[in-house]
Amino acid sequence: MIDPQLKRGLLDVCVLSLLRRGDSYGYQIIKDLSGCIEISESTLYPILRRLESGGCLTVYSVEHGSRLRKFYHLTHRGVMVIDQFLASWPEIQKVYDLIKECAGDDTCAVSE
Repeated sequence: MIDPQLKRGLLDVCVLSLLRRGDSYGYQIIKDLSGCIEISESTLYPILRRLESGGCLTVYSVEHGSRLRKFYHLTHRGVMVIDQFLASWPEIQKVYDLIKECAGDDTCAVSE
């Protein structure tokens, strides 16, 4: 299970990345993410609102049956956020490598 703080930081980029594939709606986003990271409606919708207010996505409605369904569309700003995350990956990889290296090394052990 992913640490909640780490997960929170990744969810925005995960949602934006899915929208890079094409416009989508809340339930479909949850379904698409379920293969790699767990997310609930109560977590997703505040993220979508925050991303919208940050200019990373826009929202429009489409009639589906007799109801309106909100679709989310990635903006240029959202693409920039994804690109910034990907540019930071080498640094993230270094941190991961250090943690992994120290996990199997007794010289990295924390003193009590």
